[in-house]
Amino acid sequence: MLDVCLLGCGGMMPLPYRYLTSLMLRYNGNNVLIDCGEGTQVALKKKGWSPKPVGLMLFTHFHADHISGLPGFLLTLGNAERTEPVLMVGPKGLTKVVKSLLIIAPELPFPIRYKELSGDTEFSWEGYRITAFRVQHNITCYGYSINIDRAGKFDAAKAKELNIPLPFWNRLQKGETITDEKGQTFSPDMVIGPPRKGIKVSYATDTRPTNNIIEHASHSDLFICEGMYGEEEKLDKAKENKHTMFLEAAAMAKQAEVGELWLTHFSPSLNNPKEYMAKVREIFPKAEAGKDGKTKELSFEKEE
Repeated sequence: MLDVCLLGCGGMMPLPYRYLTSLMLRYNGNNVLIDCGEGTQVALKKKGWSPKPVGLMLFTHFHADHISGLPGFLLTLGNAERTEPVLMVGPKGLTKVVKSLLIIAPELPFPIRYKELSGDTEFSWEGYRITAFRVQHNITCYGYSINIDRAGKFDAAKAKELNIPLPFWNRLQKGETITDEKGQTFSPDMVIGPPRKGIKVSYATDTRPTNNIIEHASHSDLFICEGMYGEEEKLDKAKENKHTMFLEAAAMAKQAEVGELWLTHFSPSLNNPKEYMAKVREIFPKAEAGKDGKTKELSFEKEE
């Protein structure tokens, strides 16, 4: 099961009723934080989730509303007695930016490791398979797709038919190839079926609509996408500042054939995003306006 929480859904500046951009995912005791706007640690405290399991931080870009909360968050993480390394991933320049922010948080009880991106990149971390992909903002910016893969089903009947010893079964399920004392080799593909559908969440903000987003968000269970403006008359402003309109996000969700759409990164001038959702749902019915603390549990499909 993957837990997803939209900690903050505001863009540009924090408001009394809306924290700045951040998203947290929890899976198997390891948490991922995407962006860390001002107020992230307050939002997390309000949610009741611990910062200690956060071992991976993904940054879309280096505008202040996406990273200004980092020094305080890291201090809170240190006070939670984390000592394990934290991996940070983001555009080129990440190391320099973070180290500059750490001037006000110089002594942390855990090491920080850095991975700077140069184009679309896929990597794995603690059961997550993550794809970073370029989006179109006025500085270098990335979106992320997070996958929890699910291996094929173990065929016990086939294992018995092939006379594979019972003690080998668990090792084969874990992907290990085994050679016994007689020289017989048993490989996972002999007893494990094709991969089953996993869980996929995609996240894109501070961008104009692009085919790259649609491609990487394709068939996501949940697509969290920027909706900077709901007012149709602000399209020119969205184009000028490289942001996405509500209706444009809905169109991408439809093309990507996602399961559900959450809008986020609202303009401070947008007091009530729900006012614009009727037209959004005409394009993509399973769309919701995000709000701070909005949470969803995503599970693997049940076996028939």
